[in-house]
Amino acid sequence: MRWMTHGFSARATPSPVEAFAAEHLRLLAMPVAARDTVNPLPASPQVLEEGRAHFADHCAGCHANDGSGDTEIGRGLYPNAPDMRRPETQALSDGALFYIIENGIRFTGMPAWGSGDPAAGGRTWALVHFIRRLPQLTADDLRIMRDLNPRAPREAAEDEEMDAFLHGKSD
Repeated sequence: MRWMTHGFSARATPSPVEAFAAEHLRLLAMPVAARDTVNPLPASPQVLEEGRAHFADHCAGCHANDGSGDTEIGRGLYPNAPDMRRPETQALSDGALFYIIENGIRFTGMPAWGSGDPAAGGRTWALVHFIRRLPQLTADDLRIMRDLNPRAPREAAEDEEMDAFLHGKSD
């Protein structure tokens, strides 16, 4: 029994049994009606742009701009933040993705971000459309998202100084 000598570190990769249990518990925790809910928001360029901006500002800290989960925080979670581009995530229904975003997933790092009300979840439905686009992101999408990622005040000041320097406006 490995855990007796190594404990329950979040650094370890989940065992196949843990991964199987987590996947099935997530499905059991989700009402069938939630999984069957259809996204009421049409996927327009404006909706995808809104979803991209919201993802970059609110989700990329854990999930990365490209959805890979390859961030310091995402790698530190147990289980790690999932690669949202993978078939397992893309195969989830729109209703399931909505439910996960709105209600979170217990015993993971995924918090509940909404009210849980599908009728009031316009931003979340836009995120669902954007999550569907993650496997096809372009370099341009990623550049736009980098500009939308939250930055510490020091980082913002450094960027402004660099911009001023590059445009000949430095002291």
